[in-house]
Amino acid sequence: MGTDGSAGLWLPGASSIAPRTDLLLAAMVLLCGVVAAGVCVAIVFFCIRYRRGAHVQRSAIHRKLGLELAWTLIPLALFVGLFTWAAHDFVAFYRAPADALPVYVVAKQWMWKLEHRNGRREINELHVPLGQPVRLVMTAQDAIHSFFVPAFRLKQDVVPGRYTGLWFKPTHLGEFQLFCAEYCGSEHARMLGRIVVMTPADYARWLASGTPEPSLAQYGFVRFRQLGCSGCHAAGSIVHAPALEGLIGRTVHLQDGRSLVADENYVRDSILLPRKDVVAGFDPVMPSFAGQVNEEDLQALVAYVRSTGGAQTGVRP
Repeated sequence: MGTDGSAGLWLPGASSIAPRTDLLLAAMVLLCGVVAAGVCVAIVFFCIRYRRGAHVQRSAIHRKLGLELAWTLIPLALFVGLFTWAAHDFVAFYRAPADALPVYVVAKQWMWKLEHRNGRREINELHVPLGQPVRLVMTAQDAIHSFFVPAFRLKQDVVPGRYTGLWFKPTHLGEFQLFCAEYCGSEHARMLGRIVVMTPADYARWLASGTPEPSLAQYGFVRFRQLGCSGCHAAGSIVHAPALEGLIGRTVHLQDGRSLVADENYVRDSILLPRKDVVAGFDPVMPSFAGQVNEEDLQALVAYVRSTGGAQTGVRP
């Protein structure tokens, strides 16, 4: 529900993906409704036409191949087309634009903790600029949660131990409700929030206001030094360790012959489970930092690694 108090059967969309989602839903409802109505009409017709006592021919059944192919292939083609349409939108939904603003989200019982790239933090609120793509990188601290904004047609599970993500571009000013759509404990119903869409000028003033904080990447660099990571991964280190500059978005060749494209989950696993994906040509000597860093530290370290360069990549859902 927006600030205008609008409500009803169909909540107006307020993001760039909402019209496509609404159109896809309408097409699914229409197609399924037509098929269901056709089946119901056929059932009623046959019940009446071939009821007990009706004078109809029951002894000879003539096969009509054309009719059989039609009622099989036409619905199949329609539903395959609908699946292709939905798959195309699904892929686009997780492929964030290169200029998307990153926002890091930690879900916990029972609140949403959000942090912007300049270090500005929020609880159960997210301020975003109108018309600017926003990319969320999310994880949970305890249970499975689900980030749900009905007006934006967004819903994504937030899972402990990994990053999930999505992106959106707000198209209307106002306030829009944020829910947790996954039962996460006794106070699940109170895990509410709001997204505030502002003009770009108002957003810039809001982002610059408040107590100055180090950016997420700056804090990540501090933790990078405190944890001793720079002793191996910094340029000029005497320890033979993989370079982190431009890592995210780069293809990494592993010791077991596999290759993968590095993303936030790969960086997270490398910190907590360093023996999981060992880079080819390097010994598995890195210690695990599990228990030494919390979710905020991990997000800051990921932001620091991203700040060293690399391609924009989407977090796998």
